[in-house]
Amino acid sequence: MASRAYNLPNLLTYGRIVAVPLIVLCFFLEGELQSTDFARWTALGLFILASVTDFLDGYLARIWNQTSNIGRMLDPIADKLLISVCLLLMAADTEKTIAGWSLWAAIIILCREILVSGLREYLAELKVSVPVTRIAKWKTTVQMVALAFLLAGPAGDKILPYTTQIGITLLWIAAILTIYTGYDYFRAGLKHMVD
Repeated sequence: MASRAYNLPNLLTYGRIVAVPLIVLCFFLEGELQSTDFARWTALGLFILASVTDFLDGYLARIWNQTSNIGRMLDPIADKLLISVCLLLMAADTEKTIAGWSLWAAIIILCREILVSGLREYLAELKVSVPVTRIAKWKTTVQMVALAFLLAGPAGDKILPYTTQIGITLLWIAAILTIYTGYDYFRAGLKHMVD
């Protein structure tokens, strides 16, 4: 049991969880939220590393036959922590990277993540498994790419014009995929929720 908890795929997942507060720390200089170019590039580097571990941990667990209950539990939690914290940071940063109508895209994504987590927990008590669909994996990928552009934000705009706008556009695409996949999960789970 202990050896499975400390296999490489699980260590990558733990690393993704540790990356979350480190990304937040990048934006907190002298006790207040600031989004300097250095903070954004550092946060982006950490985010890309964490995103790569999201692909690698599951892939390695499958090919090395090192899947574990703790890995199955922590992998989606690590994803949700990473995405949620980055969305909140981008809405709260001094540049207001996500603001106005774009906040709705972030709210849709956050609400879906919470609702689907609750549904999965309920269905797990009933011993019903809801597998992750291919489109849900695409949704996560689009979210990660959108957040990478948004983390770069104004610092990225200096190198690649419209970096922030590309991020906002991808965020809306992710929100649409989020609604679709959320509906998919609820439709699959609805028959188990109705007595």
